[in-house]
Amino acid sequence: MKMVYGVKDRPRFPQLLLFALQQLLAILAATIAVPIAIGNDMSTSAALFGAGAGTIVYLLFTQFKSPVFLGSSFAFLGSMATAFAGAVSMSVGYLGLIIGALFAGLVYVIIAVIVKFCGVKWIDKLMPAVVIGPTVAIIGLSLAGNAVGDAAGHVVNADGGFTMNLTTGLGLLCALVTLGTTIACSVYGKKMLKMIPFVMGILAGYVLAAIFTAFSYIEGAEAMRLIDFTKFKDMQWYPDFTFLTAFSGNYEFGDVGSLGAYIGTIAVAYVPVAFVVLAEHIADHKNISSIIETDLLKDPGLSRTLLGDGVGSMVGAFFGGCPNTTYGESVGCVAISGNASVITIFTTAILAILASFLAPFVTFLATIPSCVMGGVCISLYGFIAVSGLKMIQKVDLNENKNLFVVSVILIAGVGGMSLQFGKVTVTQVACALILGILTNVLVGGFKDQGESEGAETAEAAETADMPAAESAEEAVPAEEKEG
Repeated sequence: MKMVYGVKDRPRFPQLLLFALQQLLAILAATIAVPIAIGNDMSTSAALFGAGAGTIVYLLFTQFKSPVFLGSSFAFLGSMATAFAGAVSMSVGYLGLIIGALFAGLVYVIIAVIVKFCGVKWIDKLMPAVVIGPTVAIIGLSLAGNAVGDAAGHVVNADGGFTMNLTTGLGLLCALVTLGTTIACSVYGKKMLKMIPFVMGILAGYVLAAIFTAFSYIEGAEAMRLIDFTKFKDMQWYPDFTFLTAFSGNYEFGDVGSLGAYIGTIAVAYVPVAFVVLAEHIADHKNISSIIETDLLKDPGLSRTLLGDGVGSMVGAFFGGCPNTTYGESVGCVAISGNASVITIFTTAILAILASFLAPFVTFLATIPSCVMGGVCISLYGFIAVSGLKMIQKVDLNENKNLFVVSVILIAGVGGMSLQFGKVTVTQVACALILGILTNVLVGGFKDQGESEGAETAEAAETADMPAAESAEEAVPAEEKEG
C-alpha cells in the first residue's frame, strides 16, 4: 500500500507530534495492561518508560530502518507471575523479572548470531507466504475477542452474546462513535485528518463518554458513569522503576541449591516463551515488510531485528519489569495512517519516556474507557488480519497443498488452539504457525520452495552465460526487429 511518509521521511514538527501521539494511543492500552494484570504494585508509568527505552534500543540496532514500536508483551504474563511467586523462602519477584528478561533476551541474541552466519533463506523456505500470510491474519483475529469485549463491556450471556444494560449500551455507543469517526477521518478526511484517524476517533469517543459520565452524578443515573475520574486523586507522580525495587530488597536466598532452583524455575518460565514470541516477531516483520514494500529480514536483516527486540526486552524489563515485543497495533497504525516514518516511532518512544513522568498525562491516558479503545482496536486488529490475507493473494489456492496449509492455520488459530506445559503456554498464534509449518512440510511445500529457488538460480546463471549479442538481440522489441 502507498505510504504518505516513507521510512526515511521527516514530517514537520507539529505533524510529527500528532503522529507520535497517535502511535502512543494505539499501543497504550496493551502496554499498561500487562503491569495492571500482574499486580504486585507494578508501575504502569515505569512500563511506559521501559517501552520507550526498549524501542529506542530496537531502532538503534535496526539502523532506524524498521518503523515498529515495542511494548509490554502479554506472552510473558505467566512467566512474570512465576517470578513473583518465587521458588525460595522469600519472594524475589522484582529481581526475578530482570533475571527472566535476561534469559529471554539471551535466546534472541543466540538466534541472531545463528541467523548472522546462516542467513535468512531458511526462513523463507520454512515460512513462505502460504504459511506466514494466514499466521499474520491470526494475530489480528486472535485479538478480535478483546476488541469486541472492550467495546461491549465484557458482559457475556450463556449463549455467548452480550447482555445489554444501560452501561454496556452507552459504552457500545461510544465504541461505535469512536470507530465511525476513525473510519470517516481515514476515508473522507483531508490531509492531516486522514493521517490521524485514531486521535480523532479516541477524542470523539472520550468526549461522548465524558458527557455520559457528567450525567452519572445525578442521583439514580450512576450506570452512566463510563470514566473513572477518581484516578486523578491518587496520581503516581514518578515511575517506580523495577531495578530500584529489585536492588533495594533484602533477599534471603538460602543455600546454593535453593538459589539454583529459583534461577532454574525462572529460566524454564521465560526461555520457552521467548521461542514462541520469536514466531510472532518474524510474522510482524513479514507483515510490516509487505506494507512498506521493503524486506526487513534482509535490510537491516533478521539478525539486527532480533538483537534489537532481545536487548530492547532486557532494557524494558530493567526499567518497567515487562519484556517487550513488536506490536501489531503499531503495524496497523502505520498501515492505516500511511505513515511509515521511523522518526515518528522514535518521537513516540521519547514521548512515552517523558509521559511516564507526567502524572496528569499518564492518568488521563489511564482514564480512557475500554469501550473507546475497543472501538479503535476493531479497526486496528482488522487491518492486521487483512494485511495477512493480502500476503496470500499470489498463492494459488486451487492447489490442494496450499489450501490445506492455509486452512489448518486459520482453523487452529481462530479455534484458539493453545498448549500449556506447566507454567509455559504456547499461544494460539504460535500453535497455528507450528502446525502450518508441519503441514507445509507434509505436503511438500518446503521441497517445492527449494526447487523453485533452484530453478530461478539456474535461469539466472543461464542468462548470465548467454553471449552478449544474443542477449542484446532478445532485448530488442519485436516491432523494431520487423522494422
